[in-house]
Amino acid sequence: MKTLNSLLTHISYGVFAVCAGLSFAAAPAQAEDPQEVNLYSYRQPFLIQPMLDAFTKQSGIKVNTVFADKGMLEKIRAAGANNPADAVLTVDIGRLNELKEAGLLQSVTSPTLSANIPAHLRHPDGLWFGLTVRARMVLTSKERVAEGAIASLQDLADPKLGKSICIRSGKHAYNIALIASVIAHEGEAGAETWLRGLKANLARKPQGNDRAQAKGIYEGVCDIALTNNYYMGYMATNDKQPEQKDWANAVRVVFLDQNGRGQHVNVSGAAVTSTAKNRDNAVKLLEFLSGDLAQGMYAAQNHEYPVKSGVEWSAMVKSWGTFKIDNLALEEIAKNRKAASKLVDKVGFNDGPNS
Repeated sequence: MKTLNSLLTHISYGVFAVCAGLSFAAAPAQAEDPQEVNLYSYRQPFLIQPMLDAFTKQSGIKVNTVFADKGMLEKIRAAGANNPADAVLTVDIGRLNELKEAGLLQSVTSPTLSANIPAHLRHPDGLWFGLTVRARMVLTSKERVAEGAIASLQDLADPKLGKSICIRSGKHAYNIALIASVIAHEGEAGAETWLRGLKANLARKPQGNDRAQAKGIYEGVCDIALTNNYYMGYMATNDKQPEQKDWANAVRVVFLDQNGRGQHVNVSGAAVTSTAKNRDNAVKLLEFLSGDLAQGMYAAQNHEYPVKSGVEWSAMVKSWGTFKIDNLALEEIAKNRKAASKLVDKVGFNDGPNS
């Protein structure tokens, strides 16, 4: 019977791996392997592999990585106790919160993580940890918008702007987080008023990705756009698609609410799964990613802001200047995501300005 159960467990894992379309090199051991840790990553391999290689070099622990840009939660839930992943690496507070709400994460207590990561950028019970900061900032046309004309999120809803704003779908995770932050600060009624004003000022229906909004400014479709900061870095340094450099050169970076609550930010982050077989190694990996070496690599390669104080920003990021961050706990933003999504539907945001 024991042999049969072992065989069924092996078959179950194999079916799961095939369904996922990707697999680790081998099913994880039932006890912690001192030399391995299994990682599910939303982040593209070329962005994180240098950090993982550095971790292996320093610790001797091999990182087996599966890139899963969709369906991570479903894969982990479907595998149950046979889930091979010890840790997850993802983008946006929304995805971290979904994993938390599904009961797929476990609490981690680590003096290193607590020292490296500010409290508002990690879960209060250690269920997830922010590893990089990304500002959802405004871009304005250098030619058509005066410097200082946009200073706050509320300015984006001012009727005097007219139909001048480009933005991606209101349902995208980055915008849901932004709207959720407005709910946290202004309440649902205040957020609805703001979102209706923003909708009225749209130059077109929400569409495309963040880079497409900068392109819209370059082409004269709009004068103002919202984007995550690292897209500016990607465009400005894109030798393979040099037209994107023109898009970046056409816009000015604006950090919002510097005389008030501060610039809204989101994170990429990581967590330890509830079924981690290599738990200690997973914690060591998170601690490494929050430390000076990995944080510096994140900053230099990905145009993101380190969560750890004192780590130098990249030259590109420095060129945009310093800014005050909204210190609202990301857990508060996560609590308001469902309300934000409903609000997008309520005001018909994605239908565009003329609906």
